Amino acid sequence: MRSGGLSGLKRQAFDLDLGGATLCLGRRTKLMGVLNVTPDSFSDGGLYLDTDAALRRALQMEEEGADILDIGGESSRPGARPVSVKEEIRRIRPVLKRLAKKIKIPISVDTYKYDVALAALDEGARIVNDIYALGFDRRMGKLIARYRAAVVLMHMRGNPETMQKNIPAQNVLKTIRDFLEKAAARARAAGIPPSRVILDPGFGFGKTAAQNLEILSHLDTFLELKQPLLVGLSRKSFIGDLLGRGVDARLTGSLAAAGVAIHRGAHLLRVHDVRAHRELCALTDAALDGEGTGK
Repeated sequence: MRSGGLSGLKRQAFDLDLGGATLCLGRRTKLMGVLNVTPDSFSDGGLYLDTDAALRRALQMEEEGADILDIGGESSRPGARPVSVKEEIRRIRPVLKRLAKKIKIPISVDTYKYDVALAALDEGARIVNDIYALGFDRRMGKLIARYRAAVVLMHMRGNPETMQKNIPAQNVLKTIRDFLEKAAARARAAGIPPSRVILDPGFGFGKTAAQNLEILSHLDTFLELKQPLLVGLSRKSFIGDLLGRGVDARLTGSLAAAGVAIHRGAHLLRVHDVRAHRELCALTDAALDGEGTGK
């Protein structure tokens, strides 16, 4: 553990086991760069459908300081409809095949589907980022355990098509905490040890703008679960609602939210703008350390 120089908050340190490699979480805020090879993602939809364009963007994010690359072949924006397993694999497999020999950072696949995860793990992915927290397909946990991969367990109410139409949870912090605790237990039961589990409170997934701010303000609540925390705040709609900004004009708000998240104990940030967030992390980590190094 380290003590936070600004607030006294202690951010827990973890060694994330990636099956042959280890990623230290807690001493320096890590970044997960977002690469959506989709036509309809809310921020970068359609930009990286071409394999060459996706490859260039992936390598650019690595150069800018991403610690993990998260590749997704299906949009999970509010109102998004699912695509077939065949189509999702068709989108991600060529990128994974070409990246395997070119990129040095671990690759995560953003999927909740067993066959898509299997295809990605076969191509070298080391993390499965599952928005259903192993709840969509009962086989997913065993698959991840068999490949000695890590998993991100995210909280979501409903599904991407319906999540913003649900009646908001009355006590959102307790709802998320209870859900994540059960999801972590589900992972353990499937054979995934705690050293390969990351928790994500799911900003924007079935929450109101006010609830997203409440979660951000009390993010340290989830540190009680003794697992590393990932947050996905980048360009989210609640930032746009608060500031009156469209998707392409939310960088400043995203950076401000990220700074709060680090201050409240986040270990990983899932981001679109890697370079800007790397600079934000360097400064915030240094301030929290009180040493001027950020390491």
